[in-house]
Amino acid sequence: MGKKHTFEERLERHHDELRWLYMELYHNGDMFAELCDNLERFYNERDKVLKSMDEARESSPDWYKSNEMLGMMFYIDNFAGNLKGVASKLSYIEKCNVNYIHLMPFLETTKGRSDGGYAVSNFRKVQENLGSMKDLEQLAAACHKKGINICMDFVMNHTSEDHEWARCARQGDGEYMSRYFFYHNGDIPAQYERTVPQVFPTTAPGNFTWLPDCGHYVMTTFYPYQWDLNYRNPRVFNEMMYNFLYLANRGIDIMRIDAVPYIWKELGTSCRNLPQVHTIVRMMRMIGEIVCPGVLLLGEVVMEPEKVTPYFGTVEKPECHMLYNVTTMATTWHTVATRDVRLLKRQLDIVNSLPREYVFLNYLRCHDDIGWGLDYQTLSREGIEERSHKKYLNDYFQGYTGNSDSRGELYNADPVTGDARFCGTTASMCGIEKAGFEQNREAMEAAVRKDVMLHAYMFMQSGIPVLYGGDEIGQVNDYTYKEDPDKAADSRYIHRGPMNWDLAKNIRKPDTVEGKLFGRLKSLEEIRRREKVFMSEADTWTIETWEKEILCIGRYYKGEKLIGLFNFSEWEKTAWIHEADGEYVDLLSGEKIRPEEVRVPAYGFYYLKKVVS
Repeated sequence: MGKKHTFEERLERHHDELRWLYMELYHNGDMFAELCDNLERFYNERDKVLKSMDEARESSPDWYKSNEMLGMMFYIDNFAGNLKGVASKLSYIEKCNVNYIHLMPFLETTKGRSDGGYAVSNFRKVQENLGSMKDLEQLAAACHKKGINICMDFVMNHTSEDHEWARCARQGDGEYMSRYFFYHNGDIPAQYERTVPQVFPTTAPGNFTWLPDCGHYVMTTFYPYQWDLNYRNPRVFNEMMYNFLYLANRGIDIMRIDAVPYIWKELGTSCRNLPQVHTIVRMMRMIGEIVCPGVLLLGEVVMEPEKVTPYFGTVEKPECHMLYNVTTMATTWHTVATRDVRLLKRQLDIVNSLPREYVFLNYLRCHDDIGWGLDYQTLSREGIEERSHKKYLNDYFQGYTGNSDSRGELYNADPVTGDARFCGTTASMCGIEKAGFEQNREAMEAAVRKDVMLHAYMFMQSGIPVLYGGDEIGQVNDYTYKEDPDKAADSRYIHRGPMNWDLAKNIRKPDTVEGKLFGRLKSLEEIRRREKVFMSEADTWTIETWEKEILCIGRYYKGEKLIGLFNFSEWEKTAWIHEADGEYVDLLSGEKIRPEEVRVPAYGFYYLKKVVS
């Protein structure tokens, strides 16, 4: 009776709003009643241990905003072969001070038509080479015993063309055709094309694919084998929520909602960021709080921070718990290439002006390419033009210009517009690959310093830092993807190489590149975990240094104050700051340093903490 009361209490709390939003969107009371019945079913099926975690997190709803949160993302096969392999590497993950792992897409997909796993053919089956749902449950349980959270991608905008629904739709079954966007001629698709931007105009032009075998067009925003789901159909919403809850009940802690802005399609619009998207995400948040309140929603919204904030919802009606800080990541690498922190400072000022309740995930590199979506309006005031600057950045990171030591490759280069994105690992972009190839010890030390400085700066940002698996040992670009016909056309695989566990053995050897990087990052991680001033809810601001190569960030939390200084250049520079309101000590060296006209070494940094008497 007690268990039922818990569910009823949560349902009662959200029922009226959930019903209002559902009926506003679908006008279907029977489907809403079915949804509620299934919510109770998934609640009853939820494991006792998971329910206990739910209750603990309900009583401490800001649990994920702790300074102890540190993430790492990786592909299961690249990292450890399969799910059981990941379980065997949990001790290594603990050594990295990581307590949140993002397992890149692992649900069933079709080889050669997977978009890196983002074309799901079965939401309740793991790719056979990676293991089984049982393996996932066992990994989750093992992680939870060690205080490690698991994040997964929930791809709800589309399915693979090999999904059961898509196969039925292709055979002309009207029930399943209505779950997608099917048109027997090109009239309506042509109307959509007038207002809907193309995601991949060079590699997958257009937003529709013609299916000659069934004589219909189907909407395919991303790739021809990824069919957009029609959320105007309440059956689609209900079934996808059941998939969400099924996966949550396997032990998933964080659901990364892929391509959130695209979920709702409306003729005559851009089919991006429409109001109905927020209705769907809000309902999803409430459904989670009713059945599995310990599960967080992480939204993948690729826009500037001030434009993604609607996806947090409001204090009264929250949507996503966390969002990615994509623009700041791209601006960070712009800063590396220009040695000019002014645009980055402005970007951080915008993020820092947002409510402290907003939690962003910060990162240097991830599985995807880097798109140069910078604030060109601001750059234009400095005489920097968008097209030429994008070319400079891509040339710089390929190692062609700007005294660059970076290595990498372009992705989706468009010869007409001159636009292109960039691919490469953090280590290769910092010069570790080039220095290793040339056996240049001095260049290697500089590259390692740059790499560590960037991580130190990332840890100072407002939000939660996430490492890209392999960055902790300085893994460089993997060019062997060109030998695989299923990967050769996609240069993103250059930074998706397998974890080199032989090199990982060197983390105990401080004279090796791996040992230097791992040891220095570990020191930063332990400082962040120890110092409460790194809490996500801390006040964070930038300080003018009057030196374009040096960024200064301040943090304050419950009487503790920290000043971070970061030199983005290969020259020693002076930060012309005057912040000496007491005694300060560098948290890394223990040296007392007054925050007054501080000389910062090339690619150096300081964590200066105010001594509380």
